[in-house]
This record gives sequence, C-alpha cells and structure tokens, in this order.
Amino acid sequence: MTTFDAPAGPSETAGRSTHVRTLSDELPRFMRLAHAHKAQLVSEGRDRAALVLLFPLQKLGPLRQGALAELVHADPSTISRHVTFLVDQGLVRRVADESDGRASRLVITDAGHSALQGLCAEREDRVAKATASWEPEDLATFTRLFSRLIDDMEASLPGPSGDRPASASSDPTAPRRTR
Repeated sequence: MTTFDAPAGPSETAGRSTHVRTLSDELPRFMRLAHAHKAQLVSEGRDRAALVLLFPLQKLGPLRQGALAELVHADPSTISRHVTFLVDQGLVRRVADESDGRASRLVITDAGHSALQGLCAEREDRVAKATASWEPEDLATFTRLFSRLIDDMEASLPGPSGDRPASASSDPTAPRRTR
C-alpha cells in the first residue's frame, strides 16, 4: 500500500466480493459458450482442440511434444493424439531436435500457418459481431482487463513462476494472438 492508498472500507470490501462472485459465476458461462463454438467446428469436421496447438507453435517456434503439453496444461496422451492429427493433416511436421537427435520438435508448416490464419479470422469475426454495438472505449477497457485477468489466473497456477509459458506477459495491454 502506498501513502496515497486508503484501506478499503466495509462497503468497498462487500462491493468487491459481489463483483468477484459475479465474475466467477460468469466464467463457467463463458467456457460453455467457448465449448459450444468448439463443438460447431468439430461438427464441421475440424478438430479445434488440435488446431489450437498451432498458436504456441507459431508464437514460440519448434517445440518438443512434452513441452507443448506442459505449455497448454494438457495431458501428454491427449496432446499426442492431437499432434498425430496435425501431422496427418500436414499442418505440423516433426524435425530432429538439434540438442538431442533421439527427440523431435514440432514445426508448423505453411498449411498450418494458413489454417491458423483462417482460425484467427473466424474467431475475430465472431468477437467483432458480438461486440459490434460496443463503444470503442468499452472494447479497449474490456480487452485490457480481460488480458490482465487471464495473465493473473495463469500466474496463479501451481508451480514455480519460472514454469510459466512464454506466452504470459506482465503487460496487460500487449496484444495476444495465442489465446
């Protein structure tokens, strides 16, 4: 607390608790909507869960499969199945790891970059439609605060802070293309 900050009074604490409760109630609703959009893509014959793995590969470059699983907080067997799909579709290829020839790294292909651009365009279109009536200032504020929430939630995951994915940023205004 700085010398300019006054301690929160009882009404401020109660108001904060109400906002935290409301936000925590809205997060599962947001997740259900995200899953509904995912289900739509799956019904169109696309494996969205696998395609999402293209984001960190594009941002961070070649990764070992185990590192990718840790990065996205997913079970290695699930990631293995998704990577197999991506390789079979020609969206990712395996290359020898320069530091350990017995291991391989996953590299996004040109087709993978194209698929990722399409996925980004679809997602941006969905968000643009949902926020079309928003004032630009409201959208800017929500974007900044939502990014901050995601970063803070990611930072609160168990484990040493050095284990945080490279996609995490302490700058809440930095654009995020991997989420």
